[in-house]
Amino acid sequence: MKPNQKGQGKKASPGIVVAALRGGSGKTIFSVGIIAALKKAGRAIAPFKKGPDYIDAGWLGLAAGRPCYNLDTYLIDKPTILDSFQRSTQQTDLAVIEGNRGLYDSIDRKSKTSSAELAKWLDLPVILCIDGTKTTRTMAAVVLGCMHFDPEVKIRGVILNRVAGKRHQKNLKDCIEHYCNIPVLGAVPKLKKHSFPERHMGLVPTPEHEWAKESIQSIAEIASTYLDLGAIQDIAQDESGLQERPKADHIVELAAEKVEKPDVDATEERPKVGIIQDSAFQFYYPENLEALRCAGAELVFTSPFKDETLPEVDALYIGGGFPETHARELADCRTYRDKIKSLAEKGLPIYAECGGLMYLGTSLILGGKTYPMANIFPIKFDFHRKPQGHGYTIVKVTAPNPFYPMGMQIKGHEFHYSKAIQFKGDKSCLAFDMQRGVGLMDGKDGICYKNVLATYTHIHALGTTTWAGALIEKARNFRDKSGRLTLS
Repeated sequence: MKPNQKGQGKKASPGIVVAALRGGSGKTIFSVGIIAALKKAGRAIAPFKKGPDYIDAGWLGLAAGRPCYNLDTYLIDKPTILDSFQRSTQQTDLAVIEGNRGLYDSIDRKSKTSSAELAKWLDLPVILCIDGTKTTRTMAAVVLGCMHFDPEVKIRGVILNRVAGKRHQKNLKDCIEHYCNIPVLGAVPKLKKHSFPERHMGLVPTPEHEWAKESIQSIAEIASTYLDLGAIQDIAQDESGLQERPKADHIVELAAEKVEKPDVDATEERPKVGIIQDSAFQFYYPENLEALRCAGAELVFTSPFKDETLPEVDALYIGGGFPETHARELADCRTYRDKIKSLAEKGLPIYAECGGLMYLGTSLILGGKTYPMANIFPIKFDFHRKPQGHGYTIVKVTAPNPFYPMGMQIKGHEFHYSKAIQFKGDKSCLAFDMQRGVGLMDGKDGICYKNVLATYTHIHALGTTTWAGALIEKARNFRDKSGRLTLS
């Protein structure tokens, strides 16, 4: 039976995977540019980021004007990845997935967690971004090698980046199209002005700069000028093969199915979960916030930069970010952080990741200066030029904590330039044993105090399905036991 015949369901939104030979080849710029240019032309684009990245996802989402979801084959199982893609491409014209690292780069020799693996799971064509610097005919051999390395990966086009001129461009294009029999879909010259400054192996987070939208428009113009957007859409339309099941039109429905929720009275007031979200704390997966809503929460967005003190909440979630770039401002917001400490002493459930962990420590040390933080944990943090933890993690829960059962294994990831120093607490309050990754100290992570758990490990709610329900259950208990209104 042909794919579109009755009984099979219609095809999912056509899509492409934008990949490269290595990091730094331009795939983020081209992904953002393709999305922004097509959106400007009136197309509805569903953006995705392969891997656990927050920063690139922020740019992709800004370009598309809708949330960018992460398709991480390490943190999330295959059926959930497929459902996430299918549901969040409803009512869209095209899906654009930015890969990570090189096309075949993975954590083992079998392609596990690679962009190629994801492209095969979704049965989508791959557009390969090539850095043409100081190469010509050899690049055809490289592309041909990628095509033959795994013939199931549908490499269907190439974009050339950093070409030196018309002659260089023609040589590259002729060689690749002749030997590889796939089209060159565009060639971008070496540009003098770069609209995207870089930081920490990624692009600068969008919330930090008011000019982010101007940068999006700039790269959209580059894509419109140098890329064959019509041919890219044709490849997506002709080569996308994934079939969908006719289900709900938003990933919230998926979160509702995946998240393990406590049994509650439907008429009960929804507990309020505070989310500190601003230019210091900005790393939240959309699925994590949606999972909290699906588990029964009312989300209350707050920031020490705009609120004098923490609003009335029954729990608090502090994500990652770059608190070090806002250390002085965070230190100046004393009333806000003192309120968090006061509520923590009263049993407020708090879940903090990476930047949130640093904020709950005693202080941040930068350039020889000390900036006081919330002082819930007796730890000072300093910062280094190289990452102190970077990559996927596996933790085993080995000590009591507010949110996870003993013995549970959790997959996550870490990426931090900070390091814990001058720890004056009891190491028995560290709830996680690191089976993969660095963690907080001495092969441990997940520091606890009362109903507070803070960790360098980031989790994804569609991979760690008990997390949202556990946080909401603690929020209800806190509200019912102490009475939220008495704490104002």
